[in-house]
Amino acid sequence: MEKHSVKNLASQEQEWTEVIEPDKPWWQLNIGELWRYRDLVILLVRRDFVAQYKQTILGPLWHLITPLLSTLTYTVIFGNIAKLPTDGIPPFLFYLCGTTFWGYFAKCLTSTADTFVANQNIFSKVYFPRLVMPLSQVISAGIGFLIQLGLFLIFAAYAFWQGAPIHLSWALSLLPLLVLLMVILGLGMGIIISAMTTKYHDLRHAVSFGVQLLMYATPVIYPLSMVPPQWQKYLLLNPLTSLMELFRLALLGEGFFEPVWFAYSVFMCVVVLLAGVVSFNRVERIFVDTV
Repeated sequence: MEKHSVKNLASQEQEWTEVIEPDKPWWQLNIGELWRYRDLVILLVRRDFVAQYKQTILGPLWHLITPLLSTLTYTVIFGNIAKLPTDGIPPFLFYLCGTTFWGYFAKCLTSTADTFVANQNIFSKVYFPRLVMPLSQVISAGIGFLIQLGLFLIFAAYAFWQGAPIHLSWALSLLPLLVLLMVILGLGMGIIISAMTTKYHDLRHAVSFGVQLLMYATPVIYPLSMVPPQWQKYLLLNPLTSLMELFRLALLGEGFFEPVWFAYSVFMCVVVLLAGVVSFNRVERIFVDTV
């Protein structure tokens, strides 16, 4: 009898770290659970950033070399040969600005679009919130984005010192929101595609091509002002159009801003993210049997 009571007392003093509960609704996003796994997010961010350039000669310098080479290519082809207008902005700065922000969006989309298929071995062996993986990839890409943004600011400051017609505007106060919206849109689109690739593997091969086509439907290498007025409204249906124009307005002083279209972009970013979370939650419960 005494042994039995001691055993009960010991069991009452145990602190449980995991609780088995019924399946959560597919529309529910458990933010608290993601926060409890923040250490795993940090570990994955470090792994992605370090492993990306492991055993390379230049290492993280590729974060600078890639946008510079892309910008030089765009400057020669679209600026010098095609003679596309840049709203009075020096062509190099115009293309570097577009390349910097578009590169981050594209990285968010492509890195999260392969979440289920690329990590199926891990997901089938150990439990953690599946959204941890795409979140860590977005944060890891954000480190490279900050490096590239710093590079852009250095060139912009030098051009301003040389008398280039650029200036900061009131839209600079919206810069953190603009980056967040671009992350939300890239993450939402990426996890929607990742959910679909569990059943249709062909989508993995179409992502890079689709992102390239989307770039030409977004004013990255050309300003919205060069598009005929009757076609601008169709281009503005792409929520990235207003965001890209506002980036240039904030940092270079030239760009399109219309409150209605900006509100539309914000709305579409939120809708895409919610749709992505819903589809992600539905697929994560059955993807092991599907992939």
